[in-house]
Amino acid sequence: MREISSRLEEMPAEEGYPSYLSSRLAAFYERAGRVVCLGNPERRGSITVIGAVSPPGGDLSEPVTQATLRITGTFWALDDKLASRRHFPAINWLRSYSLYMQLFKPWYKEHMPADFEELRDRAGALLQREAELQERMVIEAGKMLREDFLQQNAYTDDAHSPLTKSHGILKAIVVFYDQALAALKRGMLLDEVINLKAIEEIARMKDVPKDQFDQYIAAWLEKLPEAFGQKPAQPAVAASE
Repeated sequence: MREISSRLEEMPAEEGYPSYLSSRLAAFYERAGRVVCLGNPERRGSITVIGAVSPPGGDLSEPVTQATLRITGTFWALDDKLASRRHFPAINWLRSYSLYMQLFKPWYKEHMPADFEELRDRAGALLQREAELQERMVIEAGKMLREDFLQQNAYTDDAHSPLTKSHGILKAIVVFYDQALAALKRGMLLDEVINLKAIEEIARMKDVPKDQFDQYIAAWLEKLPEAFGQKPAQPAVAASE
């Protein structure tokens, strides 16, 4: 667009791009949305547009990137440092965002467990605190979120993980973090916590087949208190008549 505008001798704007850059990009992205298909019978569907912008030198302040961010509602910031560490998908969780969370709330309430949003917010807060390097247990929890939840293997079944399984793994990490903090307050050593077998079991959760996952996570959550030296919760006994 910049080259064509220059050859047409149009008035350049920021960094040589034409002044109509934003409107042209908006016309493209605004093709996305719910649609009524032509023909019979009447059909309704949706079109999702995913645009890839590669700013020179990773500079997100350049005009095309900024114009795209003003139009779109979701941003996945690819990170070359994550890619060099073989962390895929290489999406930076601190710079990425979605403006559609409020729209999805009714769907989450209907299809996901009630604690899904709370777990998501807790995970985001942990990753933010891990980036600030405030305390060791937060760093360990952030490592589990990065390697055992966010990182996926494109060559295994984990490449397409159902949302319910993702919820289970996320819950396992957050519950482990909460119980680890409680154990540390009771006097358990940090080295004992980070060497627990439960951490290895969290790392293997992504490889558990989805048809076996519900049973696996239920059993794991039930025995987790024992790993921290606590008695498991006793099942309620119905009073005899």
